[in-house]
Amino acid sequence: MKSPSRTITLVAATLAGVGLLAGCSAGSNAADTDGKTTITVASLIPGSTKEAFKAFDDRVKAFEKANPKITVKTEEYQWTGATFASQLAGGTLPDVFNVPFTDSKTLLQNGQLADITSELQKQSYTDKFNPKVLDVAKDDQGHLYGVPYGPYGMGISYNRAIFTEAGLDPDKPPTTWDEVRADAKTISEKVPGTAGYMQMTSGNTGGWELTTTTYARGGRVEVEKGDKTVVTTANPGTKAALQYLHDLRWDDDSMGSNFIYDWSGINQAFAAGQIAMYPSGSDVLTSLVQQNGFDPEDYGLATIPLTDSKNAGVLSGGNVAAVSPKADDAQKAAAVKWISFYYVSKLTNQKDALADATVLARSGQPVGVPSLPVFDEKTYDQQQSWIKSEVNIPLENVSPFTDKIFDQDVIPEPAKSTQDLYGALDSVVQSVLTDKNADIDALLKGVDEKIQAKVDAAK
Repeated sequence: MKSPSRTITLVAATLAGVGLLAGCSAGSNAADTDGKTTITVASLIPGSTKEAFKAFDDRVKAFEKANPKITVKTEEYQWTGATFASQLAGGTLPDVFNVPFTDSKTLLQNGQLADITSELQKQSYTDKFNPKVLDVAKDDQGHLYGVPYGPYGMGISYNRAIFTEAGLDPDKPPTTWDEVRADAKTISEKVPGTAGYMQMTSGNTGGWELTTTTYARGGRVEVEKGDKTVVTTANPGTKAALQYLHDLRWDDDSMGSNFIYDWSGINQAFAAGQIAMYPSGSDVLTSLVQQNGFDPEDYGLATIPLTDSKNAGVLSGGNVAAVSPKADDAQKAAAVKWISFYYVSKLTNQKDALADATVLARSGQPVGVPSLPVFDEKTYDQQQSWIKSEVNIPLENVSPFTDKIFDQDVIPEPAKSTQDLYGALDSVVQSVLTDKNADIDALLKGVDEKIQAKVDAAK
């Protein structure tokens, strides 16, 4: 097995899904009159199936039974880059909420996440973390401000049923960008009303996916030069990725007619058979089942095609379960117990791993969805053996991803002004898909200048 930064695990799907969740206001009364502590926690994305909500509620009941002095209130919500800042500023997040890897460092430095070091030090699993993963929740002094979970690597999700309908072999998905283009054209011609290939374009997801396809071509949208971060979207990799989209859109007509998709929108379109292929986090099947009722039998996952550039790699990311800085000591202690129970125990405790997987499986939720490792190799191997009996997705359908991800370099998202950068790149992707004569060079130069100013001002 490769080192943790370059290996893949099949972790039981987390009910929180790929999206980040937030919800009702923090600061609920920590100590009720009966001596209980009440906390609010993020639950599921709106629109999740009733079976998914039942599975989540069952886990809450199990937690409250094991912790009779803690009451858990839940709120469903979906994090988006455009709204999260205002929700945070307005105090409308729960006591336990979730932030992306890209935002956690900035938030903890700004005092917007609670320091839960002492609470986490009481847990038995803290020293088992993959250090590269744990770093996203740690400050320069080693204080901890959250627990990372659900790290993912980007892949290509594809609809196996559509591949079959178009006369393509679903067991042999494309492995190069040229093959993606050829298959997308075939699908668009043989399956009317279906876009052969599409990428996200709005809500900061357009920039996220453009960064993904940039990394796959060996480019970088930010580089470190000494102690300075330089924004470099006008690099050959990003230009090639945009030209590729231009050619699929304008030369091949392989991308359909809707060019404004955020994360939820493209998942919905994929599940409805309107899109055959799109870049996604390796764990997106969880949300496709929970929110869109997608049949795992029709799902396929392949690795992102990489060019022969020595710098080509797979973008990785994930979420951090964090605690509101408004939480008092009792709430922080209760919050860490919830985080340990819901996000961690299924990875480190045999009974809890099997219980979580069993609840998911009995509720028709996917078990065995690919994700990158949170802990060390020994912990991973144990967890896999514990849940093997409950894995209910066709592992052969995701083997084009899991068989090859071991040999691909995993690269973290850009670290500075990440969401601003992604948002600025949204408009670039949209321009290329809606304006045949869009000036790619000029658009990227504008992004570099705009975001560089933000990066410099943030020092």
